Amino acid sequence: MNKRPHHERVVITGLGTINPLGHTVQETWQNLVKGQSGIDYVAAFNSPDFPIRFAGEIKGFDPTRYHSAKEVRRMARCSLLATTAAMQAVEDAGLPHPFPDDLAERSGVLLGTSMGGFEKAEQGLRVYITQALSKVSPFSLPSALPNLSTFHVCVKLNAQGYSNTTSTACAAGTIALTEAAEVIRRGQCDIMIAGGTDAVLTEGTMLGFVIMRALSTRNDAPARACRPFDAGRDGFVVGESSTVFVLERLSHALARQAHIYAELLGGGQSSDTYHIASPDPDARGAIRAMTWALANSRVGLDEVDYINAHGASTPLGDITETKAIKAVFGERAYQIPISSTKSMSGHSFGAAGALEALACVKTIETSIIHPTINYETPDPACDLDYVPNQARPQTVNITLSNSFGLGGQNACVVLGRFIE
Repeated sequence: MNKRPHHERVVITGLGTINPLGHTVQETWQNLVKGQSGIDYVAAFNSPDFPIRFAGEIKGFDPTRYHSAKEVRRMARCSLLATTAAMQAVEDAGLPHPFPDDLAERSGVLLGTSMGGFEKAEQGLRVYITQALSKVSPFSLPSALPNLSTFHVCVKLNAQGYSNTTSTACAAGTIALTEAAEVIRRGQCDIMIAGGTDAVLTEGTMLGFVIMRALSTRNDAPARACRPFDAGRDGFVVGESSTVFVLERLSHALARQAHIYAELLGGGQSSDTYHIASPDPDARGAIRAMTWALANSRVGLDEVDYINAHGASTPLGDITETKAIKAVFGERAYQIPISSTKSMSGHSFGAAGALEALACVKTIETSIIHPTINYETPDPACDLDYVPNQARPQTVNITLSNSFGLGGQNACVVLGRFIE
């Protein structure tokens, strides 16, 4: 691997997450390896007549560790999750915070999100309709903006360098990681705080997916509802999460003797140009994204040890992804273990790719591949090795993680074991 890089090397030196499986990286990974579902009945809104009553919800989240009561009232949930995950990552990386002046201008933030603080706008409208205009919070609109999570992380850390937000549906978190690495490679920053955040568990959002007939309807068995690649899958499960990484220029990380978890080797992006929601049945966009990601990373087809699938548990999406993997890897596709983190976490949209990249990092670090749970009945159209139901010990040096979003926006990231 030490002969592979053709550009500035970027490494991962800090990890942070809060999601339905855990409030820390350690708790999350333990539950993933155990095959423990984080999907349960929703507490965020109590509506017994609502068609779907379960999701991947973060239970017991206390944002006051890093925020005052006033900040908690004014900030959207996705921003509270993002700042929590970012602070975890920075502390894990052993960096001072807020960043001192000599570090502040060389540090940036790039987060992915699908809908930002949508619930704040929804709350403001509801207060206006049910109460009065004078009761509407002046923070309703600004808190709803997709870039506000990035803003809050910049303020919390005193990151004064590059600042940006990607909003490319389910591909946003993955794109944020690959683009943040490019910021470092261009020489604009030495450190990038990058990842994804989304918290869209509101009746308005859920209703939209219900009308689209996109969600699983297994109200009687929430933990068994998300069943990627299984013949009985009937739709995805909404989730929420935030996962944030500290990405660092290799020379900078070595100079401060930082612990290096993995190397971000590269990535690829593409567009289906096919349909707003349905994937291209020929999987051409997914094929391009995977192929370009491997080429950008200078990784050969025979070097990929593990694929973290988009694997959302949709009837068409899982077939299309399987078809794409076969097209890219040929017969070797049958030899590569594949698993879906969403089978346990649900689909957290713009944050999903970041959580799945974390699973890849932990797979490299621990030599354990987490399972795809709820895999009971094989689907002839999905006939690859999805690591069903039980974790698998296996040395993994290079991983590929797929994220395929609404609007046909595709992104893949390649992570590898760091070899100096």
